[in-house]
Amino acid sequence: MLFSKFKVIIIGGGHAGIEASYILSKMKCKTLMITFNKNKIGELSCNPSIGGLGKSNLVKEIDALGGLMGKIVDLSGINYKILNTSKGYAVRATRVQVDKEIYKNSIISYLCKYKKYLTILEDEVNYLIIKKNIVYGVNTKNYGNIYCKIVLLCVGTFLDSKIFIGKRVFRGGRINDFSSINLANFLKSIKLKFGYLKTGTPPRLDKNTINFKNFVKQISNYNIISKFSFFNTLRKKKYLIQKKCYLTYTNDLTNNIVKKNLHLSPLFNGLIISKGPRYCPSLEDKVNNFFRDRHNIFLEPENINSNIIYPNGISMSLPIKIQYEVINSIEGMHNTKILIPGYSVEYMYLDPIFLNKNLESKLINNLFIAGQINGTTGYEEAASQGLMAGINIYLKINDKSPLILNRLNSYIGVLIDDICTKGIKEPYRIFNSRSEFSLFLREDNADYRLISFSKKLKLISKKKCFFLENKIKEIKLIYNYLKKKNFYLDNIPNFIKKYFKNKHVITSKSLICNPSIRFSKIKNFLFKNNKYFLKSKFLKEIKILFIYKGYLKRQKLEINKYKFYENIILPHNINYKNIIGLSNEVIDILNYYKPNFLGQLLRMSGITPISLFIVFNYLKKNKLLYFNN
Repeated sequence: MLFSKFKVIIIGGGHAGIEASYILSKMKCKTLMITFNKNKIGELSCNPSIGGLGKSNLVKEIDALGGLMGKIVDLSGINYKILNTSKGYAVRATRVQVDKEIYKNSIISYLCKYKKYLTILEDEVNYLIIKKNIVYGVNTKNYGNIYCKIVLLCVGTFLDSKIFIGKRVFRGGRINDFSSINLANFLKSIKLKFGYLKTGTPPRLDKNTINFKNFVKQISNYNIISKFSFFNTLRKKKYLIQKKCYLTYTNDLTNNIVKKNLHLSPLFNGLIISKGPRYCPSLEDKVNNFFRDRHNIFLEPENINSNIIYPNGISMSLPIKIQYEVINSIEGMHNTKILIPGYSVEYMYLDPIFLNKNLESKLINNLFIAGQINGTTGYEEAASQGLMAGINIYLKINDKSPLILNRLNSYIGVLIDDICTKGIKEPYRIFNSRSEFSLFLREDNADYRLISFSKKLKLISKKKCFFLENKIKEIKLIYNYLKKKNFYLDNIPNFIKKYFKNKHVITSKSLICNPSIRFSKIKNFLFKNNKYFLKSKFLKEIKILFIYKGYLKRQKLEINKYKFYENIILPHNINYKNIIGLSNEVIDILNYYKPNFLGQLLRMSGITPISLFIVFNYLKKNKLLYFNN
């Protein structure tokens, strides 16, 4: 094996490593992925689902930028849900339960298509080869030194990681997997700022020992949900066998068992002191912190054909004996067998505040860092970072400007800006509420928002670009057609008239936006003289445009204010001590973290709003006012 031929080395085969490897290989960049186990590339370590609130927006954006995750979900989905259907389209989300094995095997199959440019090596990285703050390659356990131009570090939860089950503590970033100790010690030795976080997973249960009779069925909505990938060109999606999920609850007996044994949980007996994900607490935390009679448990199949059930909502790390007591206390699960116990993982992360927004380290040149090692939690967050790191690595190798998405055009931009500007104090999860512009950053328009980047950088094929451009043209054409179309009350069907008694002329907008009128019932009337428009696949997007028109107009005013400061570049060599008027605290913070853009100051802890204007005036006075294109 000729190791000198690789331009990029990717450490890790999780979702960040997958997306980076995929996009770099597609762009014909010679890449080496190093992972402990080839067969576990794309392993869903915890919940076998993709999407959810905020997360589905990330998946759609990954897809629009030529990434892999959306395609794989379409191949492996076994239970589909739309969340928040009672609310507006801006906060609705698609969530798909996937077959773990099909998901993983599909990823490996896709990566194998690019074996001309991608090599996968089973090995362990001991340390990075660094000279004068520039990385030149890696040292591995079996193959020694391997040199390259750029290293991408995306080792997930495997750095110096420990698994906890009751009082049992052993090494591993996942059950039956290794922990990367040598690399962790090396990263500590070069004085990168690090910390420890905690994650966890519930016990896996034997389906054949569960009585589902009295549980609430969660039927798949696959027949009313569009594909996750914008580019799935199948005329009729060939869905896999759809599996039911079930909802049940803990009870007073369950809660009492947990309370009685809290002292045996590593979360409460001092074995684990790091913070876990706020929005996905363990059962021990739920019982201790929330005064509720019961907690939801969603019983979700991990595969089509296997008997493994994932009980979403009861992550725990109690001793196995107590886990059995907890499970057997739940109605319908009195004789349920545990196949794999629940456990917690404590792992090392690197503070992302020391990253530039292209995900390159501010401290070590040519070192990119992406995924859960940056303190995020979730497959989608990791995949987003991996994709952006891969794109920016390619651009750097080819001496091109980086692709920096921002808070205006994507949730990926929100995610990266949040972690790079604010740093990490607890595992970071994306939510719609994290965006100031969530009305604009919807699931349905991710392709529209990001096509200009995909086209410019050739992240997607010409055929896919053509498809998206035609879609956008068609939506605009139909929208403009309806915008000009008015109706007299006498010409409107009787079932609609009751909503417009005092009006003589009714606009298309008032018909479409009336919450009492279903769009499916009026579309034949709206397009009765234009059957071509009636057959359009994009009528849902047109309805959303009408509903949000007024809101978006107001939000655009806020966007224009935001753009000005957000696009002002802060010179990397600026010494904030030279700026008169800044407090010593602000000077120390800015010199330490070196933000990339002026707008970041508004989101940095310890920076006052007046500081932004002081820095702005300094840049203007010294002719240092440069704008990002």
